[in-house]
Amino acid sequence: MKLRGLYAITDSQLLAGRLLSHVEAALEGGVCLLQYRDKSDDAARRLREAEGLLKLCERYGTQLIINDDAELAARLGVGVHLGQTDGPLTPARALLGRKAIIGSTCHASLDLAAQAASEGASYVAFGRFFNSVTKPGAPAANVELLEQARARVKLPIAVIGGITLDNAAPLVAHGADLLAVIHGLFGADSAQEVTRRARAFNALLAS
Repeated sequence: MKLRGLYAITDSQLLAGRLLSHVEAALEGGVCLLQYRDKSDDAARRLREAEGLLKLCERYGTQLIINDDAELAARLGVGVHLGQTDGPLTPARALLGRKAIIGSTCHASLDLAAQAASEGASYVAFGRFFNSVTKPGAPAANVELLEQARARVKLPIAVIGGITLDNAAPLVAHGADLLAVIHGLFGADSAQEVTRRARAFNALLAS
């Protein structure tokens, strides 16, 4: 599967009460990967929500990724995204198998990206590129980093951090394959607007 397109990431507070409806609206507009991101300790709710998202993803032919929880990913038979504090990728790869999509947060570091590639990552994620509501303290990345990563790491490149329809085009021009978006997609007032934004993000990557 070619990893290129919109990478939608859920936010439990932003999507409270409308998780499935807004995710379905995004899938309607076209989503390459959907990451379920929930930092709470409510394991039962997380399982229930992840199962609901998986059903939607299967209907739309989208891959579901679980943030930070390889056990939940293994239970559902889906991929996982690991941050730098989650340890090496190798155990997750062993747990989830050869075909699972495993992503790695690399902040603004080419060395971390090279390490992730050697440990079996499916894609590497750089960011933040702009001011981010979700990760305000994350180290800043720039477009030069993308060009260097493109030359050094032969994996799809995801970009994250304050990405909107107004600022995403230069990132695509400098080598981004996946636009990872939370507020820029789901911070919309209506489901219709979520679908419109999803289509517009994908249009940036199609050209």
